[in-house]
Amino acid sequence: MTLSNPDRTRPVTFDRIDRKILFELMRDATLPVAQLAERVGLSQTPCWKRVQKLEAAGVITGRVALVDPAAIGLGLTVFVEIEAADHTPEWRSAFAGVVADYPAIQEVHRMAGEVDYLLKVVVSGMAAYDAFYLDLTQRLPCRNVTSKFSMERMKATTSLPIDTETA
Repeated sequence: MTLSNPDRTRPVTFDRIDRKILFELMRDATLPVAQLAERVGLSQTPCWKRVQKLEAAGVITGRVALVDPAAIGLGLTVFVEIEAADHTPEWRSAFAGVVADYPAIQEVHRMAGEVDYLLKVVVSGMAAYDAFYLDLTQRLPCRNVTSKFSMERMKATTSLPIDTETA
């Protein structure tokens, strides 16, 4: 399998062992190298070199601790659909700058279909979302903003569906 690195100047090729490394790290990035190496069938040094190669290529982009939002007082997840006021480069640039300013925005997706952008926003509750909404719509002219409130998170994962069996 070949992936491009972030600057897209040279492709990165990786094999089944690399995919196994990625699979294991997506499940638990705190694995000691010795344990990771054992799980993927390598000794420690070659395993660590492969991890470093995957990081340098931009395939592994970071390692984080996953936190339950409700456990830290962020119990409301809102999916916000935005229809752009226009589709000029100036509006897109202003939009990118505005959404970058909000820590509550967890994800931003440019969409095809009826809405232009989909935001995932995590806040403490309705009052916090209302303040976010009022500030966002004051700072950014939009044709339409629609909020959809999550009632229950039934599945959440950061692991991608990687094939660890194919050579």
